[in-house]
Amino acid sequence: MQFQTIKKTVLAAILLPFAFMMAAGLLLIASSFEQYRTLEADRLIAEMLAHGGAIASTEIPAEMVATQAYLLDRNPDTAAAMRSTRDAVDSARRHFFARLPSADKFSGGINGQLSRLRFGYSRIVGLRSAIDDGRYGRQANVGYIYRQAALRQLGLGDSLSALIHDPLLLRKSNELMSILLTYHGELVVNNIGSHYLEQIGFSAMSREQLLQGDVTRRLGTDRLRFHTSSPVIRGIIDFLNQPGEKRADVYSQAILSGVLRPTPELRNLWTVAEEGRLAFLRQNILSVTQNLQDTGDELSRRAHYHLLAVVGLAIILSLLAAIVGGLAVKGMRLLDRLTREREELVTELRSASQTDLLTGLYNRRGFEAAAEALLGKDRARPVAVVLFDLDHFKKINDQHGHDVGDDVLRQVAAIAKRNFRGVDLLVRHGGEEFLALLPDTSKDEAASVAERVRRAVQDARIPLPDGGVVDVTASFGCAARTYSAHGDHFEDLIKKADMALYAAKASGRNYVATSGIVERRRRSPA
Repeated sequence: MQFQTIKKTVLAAILLPFAFMMAAGLLLIASSFEQYRTLEADRLIAEMLAHGGAIASTEIPAEMVATQAYLLDRNPDTAAAMRSTRDAVDSARRHFFARLPSADKFSGGINGQLSRLRFGYSRIVGLRSAIDDGRYGRQANVGYIYRQAALRQLGLGDSLSALIHDPLLLRKSNELMSILLTYHGELVVNNIGSHYLEQIGFSAMSREQLLQGDVTRRLGTDRLRFHTSSPVIRGIIDFLNQPGEKRADVYSQAILSGVLRPTPELRNLWTVAEEGRLAFLRQNILSVTQNLQDTGDELSRRAHYHLLAVVGLAIILSLLAAIVGGLAVKGMRLLDRLTREREELVTELRSASQTDLLTGLYNRRGFEAAAEALLGKDRARPVAVVLFDLDHFKKINDQHGHDVGDDVLRQVAAIAKRNFRGVDLLVRHGGEEFLALLPDTSKDEAASVAERVRRAVQDARIPLPDGGVVDVTASFGCAARTYSAHGDHFEDLIKKADMALYAAKASGRNYVATSGIVERRRRSPA
């Protein structure tokens, strides 16, 4: 009996470690396979971004230009060119939607964007029928429908890029979306500006569309400045800062203000400058797109190799299980201790990962968790968003150094915490940009709170190491939804607040804006 007990003990000492190692191996395989699936999903999203970017930057604008040419001169050649571009758009669109994962893989916000994108394409189809029936003439403003579809395609791509897990692939996808946004705005400015200079027609709607194109272009170039570590992005920024390129921007502003008188010479200068700029951006889009696809393919290959290595490791572990059976008990104890320490470390890291170390505010991850806890599943609950950033912050860094810049960010964060309400969530959104979520708040109430914060920032005197002080101002964009605004998802609110923020900057900075409409002010608020 005693022998049997010893035998069972020895057998258990051999089999239990073996069983554990087999189970651990299987779990490791499952985990690695999940990582493989994640990397494959990242690669697919990168492919969708590249394809969607090509649709928005190439196929849709090509059909728009061909359609406008056909309306100006209806002949067999322009008709054939228009049909060819239509076929290209339809083929690219079908391929894009066929490659998309099923709707249950996406959030409600992305599915809503998909619905709006499909509606945008349906408007293009309806426009085609109207043109074929002869219901549009030479002066018809058909570009708006095409531009809306392209912008919705870019908006969907921007949301899809947020689903990428790999940091390198995410950075490169953000670079591509920033260039595409710049390019889209440039296309709008070029198309409408050309009509103005060719005296084809320039209505109030044309002026509004030109303004929106200019805002989109500036939004894209501002986003590019967050990726200056990329040689391609630095090349684009350097190109846009050339004197000739700045002159083209001056022409755009002159058209908007109505002081630019169309002449053949000016039209030729505009055409050369804009075509050169668009060609340069197209070249860089192709380069970044190819680089993004190469990165996705490399990640996919690494995932396959990793999976094969883990399978081989599991086999080796199974063979060694009998040898290490005598160390099973000690190993289990060690594993328990390491597991506890790991859980404690993970808990500490999770807490640190939700806080911005510089300002002590939430970072994006912590903000998302807090916002989810605050709003819960009530997607129709009234909520407001205030997005603000510091004006000319780069100048502060350049003049006083990054240490002073960091101190300014800390001081502004403290001012914001004191002046927002206790129920509001405040997050450092990135760089010198902050975001606040105000529950149960209307847009006017949010603007009032934002104005209080703006004045507090404006009145602050931040001391310098040499005894001086630095004055800081901030621009604010506000957006809100009510119980009736069921279509406004949180992501949409942030985008609306972002557009309002850029309108505030375009209105002269140190300003609170509640819409994307730029207001001309005689002076900054007191």
